[in-house]
Amino acid sequence: MKDSQPSTIYLKDYQVPPYLIDKTELTFDLDETTTVVTSRLHMRRNPEFGLSTTPLVLDSGVDVKLIALAIDDYTLPEEEYRLSENQLIISATPDVFILTCETLIEPQNNTRLEGLYRSSSMFCTQCEAEGFRHITFYLDRPDVMSIFTTTIIGDESRYPVMLSNGNEIERGKTDEGKTFVVWHDPFPKPAYLFALVAGDLEVKNDVFVTQSNKEVKLQIFTESHNLDKVDYAMEALKRSMRWDETAYGREYDLDIFMIVAVDDFNMGAMENKGLNIFNSSCLLASPKTTTDDSYLRVEAIVAHEYFHNWSGNRVTCRDWFQLSLKEGFTVFRDQSFSADMHSETVKRVEDVSFLRTAQFAEDAGPMAHPVRPASFIEISNFYTLTVYEKGSEIVRMIHTLLGAEKFRAGSDLYFERHDGQAVTCDDFVSAMEDASGVDLTHFKRWYSQSGTPVIEVTDEFDAASGVYRLTMTQHTPETAAQPVTLPLHIPVKMGLLDPNGQEISAYFNGQESQEHVLHLTAESQVFEFTGVTTQPVPSLFRSFSAPIKLRYDYSSEDLLLLMSSDSDGFNRWSAAQQLAVNELTVLINQAIAKQALSIDSQLVKGFKNLLENKELDPAMVALILALPSQAYLSELAETIYPAAIKEARGFFKKLIAKELEEDFGRLYREHHLEGEYSPQAKDIAHRSLKNMALSYWLETDSELAHQTVKTQFESANNMTDQFAALSSAVHSQHEDAENMLASFYEQWQHEPLVVIKWLMLSANQEAADALSRVKGLMEHEAFDLKNPNKVRSVLGGFGQNVSGFHHEDGSGYAFLADQIIVLNKLNPQIASRLCTPLTRWKKLQPELGQKMKGQLERILKEDLSKDVYEVISKCLA
Repeated sequence: MKDSQPSTIYLKDYQVPPYLIDKTELTFDLDETTTVVTSRLHMRRNPEFGLSTTPLVLDSGVDVKLIALAIDDYTLPEEEYRLSENQLIISATPDVFILTCETLIEPQNNTRLEGLYRSSSMFCTQCEAEGFRHITFYLDRPDVMSIFTTTIIGDESRYPVMLSNGNEIERGKTDEGKTFVVWHDPFPKPAYLFALVAGDLEVKNDVFVTQSNKEVKLQIFTESHNLDKVDYAMEALKRSMRWDETAYGREYDLDIFMIVAVDDFNMGAMENKGLNIFNSSCLLASPKTTTDDSYLRVEAIVAHEYFHNWSGNRVTCRDWFQLSLKEGFTVFRDQSFSADMHSETVKRVEDVSFLRTAQFAEDAGPMAHPVRPASFIEISNFYTLTVYEKGSEIVRMIHTLLGAEKFRAGSDLYFERHDGQAVTCDDFVSAMEDASGVDLTHFKRWYSQSGTPVIEVTDEFDAASGVYRLTMTQHTPETAAQPVTLPLHIPVKMGLLDPNGQEISAYFNGQESQEHVLHLTAESQVFEFTGVTTQPVPSLFRSFSAPIKLRYDYSSEDLLLLMSSDSDGFNRWSAAQQLAVNELTVLINQAIAKQALSIDSQLVKGFKNLLENKELDPAMVALILALPSQAYLSELAETIYPAAIKEARGFFKKLIAKELEEDFGRLYREHHLEGEYSPQAKDIAHRSLKNMALSYWLETDSELAHQTVKTQFESANNMTDQFAALSSAVHSQHEDAENMLASFYEQWQHEPLVVIKWLMLSANQEAADALSRVKGLMEHEAFDLKNPNKVRSVLGGFGQNVSGFHHEDGSGYAFLADQIIVLNKLNPQIASRLCTPLTRWKKLQPELGQKMKGQLERILKEDLSKDVYEVISKCLA
């Protein structure tokens, strides 16, 4: 552990920048060993700052070596500036000047994958959040927006493709015979949106004609062996562009839009202006190598990064505390797009399932923070589910409160009012208020208060008067950093069902309707409905109208009614999940007490009715059949007993499978598709239900099921079916699972994205020797510790492996701690994210929790990066 720990940055200390950069002129002279970067910054003092004697302080990385420095035509001697570990300080400057800086960097040695680095033979950049300072000295903050002109110089035989932001304006030869290309971006942007790519790449070309009849050139660049895998991404891009014009009135603004696929990338993708850089796993797709869920992920991420052109680029965030301004809004936009492209209900269920499992756990853990954090040590740690997913839920609640028409008016005003500016979450809300006339002052607490609200609901029915009352009480659990919490403004979309499952039309506030939106604003409120003739079953928080935990004493009969009859598809799924949680909780408690597992399951009856209903969307049926995950059950538990949860889930799945064996066999046959693969929603729905049925069917030990999984694995004409068969075999501990894993790797060893799937499945394989297997994977020829995708696959997969990670001797925790310590030096961002499985030690059963805590203490004794220090220190606080 370092003697002096990293300092904390606070939102309350924000000040406008003392200097501005009107124009940024960059020249990159690329070479295999060193790259020379020359920057010409057209600077001036910021009149809003006030003080005229403030020194110029530029950000830098420790790997940036200064060669020369000049103000206008004057070369600064060493005594007129000062270099520290991460800053260049010039004590005296004119009010208006050009700062010229020549630096040297070594991209090939940059394992952090921030700034300019090498991926295979390709140069590429990642500058969000604070990566640009690893390229040259700069005011590396989002509220300093500049017009960029970039010249790239390189050996054309090595780098025939040289790209940057904006439009290409010049190309030629230097006196030394190298090629140069000049790019100009006419729109002001902060340095985090800068991008550069250079390498030997192939390109897929297309054209999009905007609503104003402007022709935009579209290009996707990849290494040559991947060019056949970009067609789907190109079509997704065009769908995104058209949708943004229709849904938000946003037209693309440059003459060209480019995307580049990169194998080594810390994140999923980056929205750099006009030149998006993508992790290959989020862009490349083909039927033979890509599963249905990966196709949907590609479409969603392509849309997300494109939508950032307005919600993030044209209007950006003032400071990193406002990160959700762009990310939460853009996640909402990409979720809405995906819902429109496929099934709105299925998309909502998938998004909420992820939110309730992962983000709720984050809200209850040591890294809990508001959507707009009050402080941070390392901003990279705040690219979180809270900022993205909960941020999206905040925007969705605004949409619910305002209605679609007023929300669109608010977004139009926001873009028009703040185009070309760096703004705050308050500016976004103000635009919504001004366009709609709705006061959102109380609602804004969602941005500053962390934690997941718990809503307790009780009811009473007066048959004589026909009055039905709901009493709702809200409470947000306190955290170490937030000892006092306040009531929030929570929209509650709900309806009432009669005992036959029919919707009840009732009066609320004088308005008759079958569905209502209640406004819960106080700690406790009573909502009264009239004209009700029978005891209703409330369908609460339809479409998950707020990110809350609901506490209402539904009976099993109530849940079966909602599951079979609710007009809200999300609540049908949620009822099935709640019924499963109730029954699994009984089994988990039996397992903890070392009792024989036994239950008279009502869920089986609900599933039986579900499987006999031919009218339902197969994709929804598949989602309802999916049992709550180990992670979700852990999040719900007061104390986590990993082995007991695993035992209970395994027992329950076998019980359901044996009770409904014939139904699962029938479902498999009915939803099996012949013919050519298509990633269309209808076909995806059939495959999802077929493969869900197969995973249950295998649990019956049926000889036909065992033969079916082998046949599907060997004969599948698409990756969805082949990998589903392999996964089912591995998770059911099929006798041929080992041979199937070996065969799969032999077949696909030359396809990196398929190998990533194989690595994760192998690392997640439950077995007594799970840790030894994972150690073997890290020695495997397919593994590379410098590749984030492979690290996430193996170590992330292992973190979900109960047998290995949660071994009673603590060896799994020690192993992960070892890898975090190594990666802390190699790639701090990835090391920090790998800490997540260790952050729940306080909730673990005591004997395991103490072993996990010991490993956290061991990590903290190391010389840690800011990224890892912040997470580990907060875990132990």
